[in-house]
Parts: sequence; structure tokens; C-alpha cells
Amino acid sequence: MNYPLRLAFYFIGVIVFSAGITLTINMQHLGIHPWDVLSVAFFEKVGLSIGSWNIIISAVLIIITWIIGKNYIKLGTFLNAILVGLFVDLYRWMDILPNATHTWIDFLFIILGIVIMGFGGGMYNAAGLGAGPRDGFMLSIAEKLGAPIGRVRIITECSVLVIGLLIGGPVFIFTFIFTFIQSPIFQFTYLRLGKVVLRRDYKHPERASNAK
Repeated sequence: MNYPLRLAFYFIGVIVFSAGITLTINMQHLGIHPWDVLSVAFFEKVGLSIGSWNIIISAVLIIITWIIGKNYIKLGTFLNAILVGLFVDLYRWMDILPNATHTWIDFLFIILGIVIMGFGGGMYNAAGLGAGPRDGFMLSIAEKLGAPIGRVRIITECSVLVIGLLIGGPVFIFTFIFTFIQSPIFQFTYLRLGKVVLRRDYKHPERASNAK
């Protein structure tokens, strides 16, 4: 297994993914992803930072997933739990990404942020180092209940959205169309870059055999 390539894909993907999250959070008056609604809601009501809440929520999900079954917990799961929150806080501290102008330009920025999230998410998942805490949680629930993954995802994200909304998180139109933009880009990136990773592993069969 070509670990240097996989780690490079993973870390670059996480950095890109975190930039997308931060950009959408900067445009939160238009609505953000349900999981981010929850992080922002806790940040505004309790304190700490948005990245800190991302890490805390991820840690809780990893614990629950560990209890249900360890199949979807790998190195990348723990790295994701820590790095995404850290990079989101870093981007917000550096203040290098566009902020809301409350004009039509914000619609372009939030779409760009969602596209960046889809690309980054597809890239770090293509590395094959493990699902993120949220995906691992939903996959383990689906496996435990024998339910379709799509149904579990919808129910889970709707539940998270309701909790975030009740706490006072930013919910608006893009919260509901997020998945329709992000998912196709995620799938395209994941499949294309996944082939690149596998092709590199195939070119280094001795590494793949040593990794077994």
C-alpha cells in the first residue's frame, strides 16, 4: 500500500474540506450543513470555538460508533476528528476567506464553499484511511439496524438539524439543498481519485503485499 500517497491525499483533502466548511460558515445567514448548524449553535450559546465543538461532537460520535462496532473506526477517523476542527479554527483566526457581504455575491461564495467541501471530502475519503466520525457513525447505525444507508443518513441529519435549530443554529435555504450540490461532487472526486490511489498501489505490488 502506497502510504505516502494516501497520507498526502488525506491531509490535502482535509485542508481543502475544512476551507469549504469555513467559507460556508462565513455565509451562514444563507444556511449551512446540518452538522455545522449544531457546532455553530453550541458555539453561540455555550462558547468555546466552532472547531472545538466540531472536535467534541466527533469524539462523541467515535465513542458511540466504537460501542456499536469498530468496523468503521480507523486512523483516518481519529485524524479527521481532530484536524478538521483545528483547521476550521485556523482559517477563522487567519481570516483569509471571504466574509459575508449580504449581497448576491454571498450566494456564489456559499456555492463555492459547498463545491470545495465536496471535492475535499471526496479526496480524503479516496485515501482509504477510514471514514470520518459522522460517516462512520451513520454507517455503523445502518449496519447494526440492517437499514439502508441513505435512510439512516436522512434521519440522522434531520435529527441533528432539528437539535441545532432548537438551540438557535443558522438554518436557511442552503441547509436543505446542501446535499444536492455536495454529494455529486464528492462522488465524482472520490471515484476519480480513488482510481489514482489504487493505480499507484498496483504499480507498487511489493508495498501492497508488505502491508498485508
